[in-house]
Amino acid sequence: MSTPSEPAHAPTESACVRSEPARAPTESACVRSEPARAPAESARVRSEPAPSVIAGERRRLINLAYRLLGSLAEAEDAVQETYARWYAMPRRRQEAVESPAAWLTTVAGRICLDVLGSARVRREAYVGAWIPEPLPDRTEWFSGRAVGAGAESADPADQITLDESVDMAFLVVLEAMTPAERVAFILHDVFRYPFAEIAEIVDRTPAACRQLASSARRRVRAAQAPAVPAAGQTGLVRRFKEAWEARDIGALVGLLDPDATMTADGGGLVGTVLRPVRGGDRIAQYLIHIADKAPGLTLLERTVNGRPGLVAQHAGVPVTVAAFSLTTDRVTHIWAVRNPEKLRPWTEPRQS
Repeated sequence: MSTPSEPAHAPTESACVRSEPARAPTESACVRSEPARAPAESARVRSEPAPSVIAGERRRLINLAYRLLGSLAEAEDAVQETYARWYAMPRRRQEAVESPAAWLTTVAGRICLDVLGSARVRREAYVGAWIPEPLPDRTEWFSGRAVGAGAESADPADQITLDESVDMAFLVVLEAMTPAERVAFILHDVFRYPFAEIAEIVDRTPAACRQLASSARRRVRAAQAPAVPAAGQTGLVRRFKEAWEARDIGALVGLLDPDATMTADGGGLVGTVLRPVRGGDRIAQYLIHIADKAPGLTLLERTVNGRPGLVAQHAGVPVTVAAFSLTTDRVTHIWAVRNPEKLRPWTEPRQS
């Protein structure tokens, strides 16, 4: 679950705009005093940012917000709110922003921080276990739809870069962090932002942000499983699928770690277990029970959050998306998402 490098980001937001009248806290970190400029220089600095420059930040912001929130719907809402705040500013203030990318990142980070704070209360009232929203691979054919390798899509799911930092096991570890830990860790370790910039977003000192990221890093390392080659992951998931389809309980038990855990998320909208199922034997029995109870299920091998996973369809409609944590020869954890609100990227037609 190591985190990859990201492209270099925009300069610190604290240096992104000229001196302006007092404004709301979200914008205030973007302001600094500067000496008076010559008219020609002022005209150059204060030119309005091109719409394409602002719109071009959307993919990066969606990637950031999804990793911070674990919810594609909430990530899209956060990015939309970020853009709403940008376009709500008078043109004069927009022209004063020296780095729109830095401004957008800071505002999006603060919005996500607020959402994370309130999410803990909402998730305490959530029915059953809460699992991050699973993401499909846009290059795979799914439900009769395909997106070409060179095509662009407005679907937020298609904006997410599928790498180790969206692996389901990694996102689940992030859920155990405090909001400030998560923001500091993701911005620094995944997106390579310096602590001085992160401090402005979480309202802490750079030293405190460094400690937050270090604490988060220890959590990730403690939960990190040994790396398994991609081919080995694909083969193990395929054998698991075949054993489930054959209702071969012995084969399932043999593929499951004795201490394996299965967590399901129905959100109170569909039937599923409300507590994790623990132990390879019990998981195998439960899966056979599901197969007997719901005849007509079709299992498909699909990439889930960048890793081999399974999708269960009924009458051609995805009803469950399963992500796995694996060793070289055993399944150690299954995350089964059944909440239909979290399966929209898998079921709704893509926007073009």
